[in-house]
Amino acid sequence: MDSCIIQKLLFVSLLMTFQDIGYSKDHSFNDAADLRLPQSYHIDWMRSIDDHKKISDITIPGTHDTMALHGGPAAECQVWSLADQLRAGIRYLDLRVFALDHTLYIMHGVVYQHTTFTTVLSTIRTFLEQYRSEAVFVRVKPDLFDKDKVEGMVAELIAGDQDVWVKSVIPRMGDVRGKIVLLQKDGFKLGIPILGTDKKADYEVTHIGEKERKIETHLQEAERDCGGGDYVVLSYSSGTGIGTLEGMFLTPKRVAEKIDPWFYGYLNGLHLRKGSCLGIIAMDFPGLDLIQTVINLNPKSIMF
Repeated sequence: MDSCIIQKLLFVSLLMTFQDIGYSKDHSFNDAADLRLPQSYHIDWMRSIDDHKKISDITIPGTHDTMALHGGPAAECQVWSLADQLRAGIRYLDLRVFALDHTLYIMHGVVYQHTTFTTVLSTIRTFLEQYRSEAVFVRVKPDLFDKDKVEGMVAELIAGDQDVWVKSVIPRMGDVRGKIVLLQKDGFKLGIPILGTDKKADYEVTHIGEKERKIETHLQEAERDCGGGDYVVLSYSSGTGIGTLEGMFLTPKRVAEKIDPWFYGYLNGLHLRKGSCLGIIAMDFPGLDLIQTVINLNPKSIMF
């Protein structure tokens, strides 16, 4: 075969390979850093939520370890910037915060994520100034040492800001449009309480099939508890095998490559009881189709 023809065939093969990188067939998984939104995409999806609906009755797409974009395969859980995650429809942010001197640094374990809590707040505020129909839910998880300093420093940063919800009472959607809504868990006590469905070490993945079964169980619990108390329900589809013997090669991305397409199919086949919800679902490397599927579990959301 002519060498020129061989070179052309190799070029076409490589082009097809690179076109496929970053997207599963149904766009449920994504590891491409550039966000490409369809022209008809509804960034302001919360506009369709009734003002009188309690936020504990809404199904909300979120990201686990939202800012974990750096540190290599063992540490990275997302690929989109915070601004792009918000534009893609993500409304729950999971922040790991370390207090040092007078600064709150965003971390994933010992890995610094090249940003601070102040910068994150600025990015969220910029988004909400443009999309006043939306609300962004933020969990602050104090990390590393001096954890007891984090809450006080956060409180100082947001003091007097009427666009940050810090009460423990459950608001209605109309109360929090254009606002940041803090969520409290464990040692951080500002905002609305979280009821988590994950048990200890449920994030550890050694077998994908076992992780799928855990997610199913957690979502059954979420549907049972969602809207039933003074809390918001939180579930995770994310996981990692790092730190285990059997799953040592299952990085967060490798888990998501398998889980996200399965999860997309599972949610599309899910039949929720009338008026029920699933609360917050935190994911790793979610694609647009998966995010939209979570959004569309809300009865009054626009179908995209």
